[in-house]
Amino acid sequence: MKPRFGIYDVLKILMNQINPYKFIFYREYMIDYERYARTIDDWFEILDDAVIKALKLYSDRGLPSLDLGNYRKPLGVGSGNAAQTVKIILRGKDFVPATESTYEQKLDLIDGVDGVILVSASGEKSAPGIARGVRSRGLEIRLLTCNPDAPAMDIVGSENTFVFPKRPEPYAYNTSTYLGMILGKTGEDPERILDYIKRVDPLLEEIDFRIDEHPAYVFLIPGKFSILEEILRTKFIELFSDRFPRDFFSPEYAEKHAIDIVERDKDTLWVGLGYENTSIGDRRLNIPLPEDADYGTAMAVGYYLVGKIQRANDPWFREGLVDWCSDKGYAPLVE
Repeated sequence: MKPRFGIYDVLKILMNQINPYKFIFYREYMIDYERYARTIDDWFEILDDAVIKALKLYSDRGLPSLDLGNYRKPLGVGSGNAAQTVKIILRGKDFVPATESTYEQKLDLIDGVDGVILVSASGEKSAPGIARGVRSRGLEIRLLTCNPDAPAMDIVGSENTFVFPKRPEPYAYNTSTYLGMILGKTGEDPERILDYIKRVDPLLEEIDFRIDEHPAYVFLIPGKFSILEEILRTKFIELFSDRFPRDFFSPEYAEKHAIDIVERDKDTLWVGLGYENTSIGDRRLNIPLPEDADYGTAMAVGYYLVGKIQRANDPWFREGLVDWCSDKGYAPLVE
């Protein structure tokens, strides 16, 4: 594993010599992957731990109050699970969902967009380009980020930027980032969620999540949490790749459509998340949610469950993380 270092990086270091106060570039592009591999026991954590630590962070530091403006038809932009986060934040409104690849096309084709909500944990990567593109069309933009020095903030303006707390996490977890934004919208109490997870924990401890015991999963998620399907699917892909077949359905879809005419593995675990499944599948795990639960609670409990599955099985994600990040030029621990 060698640090990625090319002509682009040399140019950045030369720029730093001109302005030595911006040494951040050197640190960013000379990542010591061998050190990350050598010290992985010190910084790597399982997803269920990341959930608990994120909720404690919000309890200690609080969350900013969101003012998303009075737009009649906002464009909501995000990438990956940020795209799902912005859908949760803007649900109930007449809004246009978009990604970094589609926002320009959406603005060209759809009339009436009068503002933009941009979700970007780093406020870097594609966020500054999106902000400039939106501004060039005369539209106001509001940024939700976890980076107090986000480059996109210079374009959006500090008055329209909401900075959420985050903590260091393994690459791709994005737990303390997006969960905080969702709680900032829903107003759910992180302490109550922590207490609820403690009550759910004994139920999960009864299940053997090893792959030879439960080789596949089907999640039944109520329609009011439909966006969670894609969020959990993404997390399964990131942590397990193709190790576990997994499906996500609403209970109504599962009851009425041909999801099990072709017989599934008899050891498939059918997980009702906020739903009491009494009829589908041989092996079932029903995880109740509080009656007043919103997306923050549902996501936290869902991620916590995925973390339990991760903990019970071989460390596939951990074993591949540093090499993958080395190939891509990313830091394995996002601080």
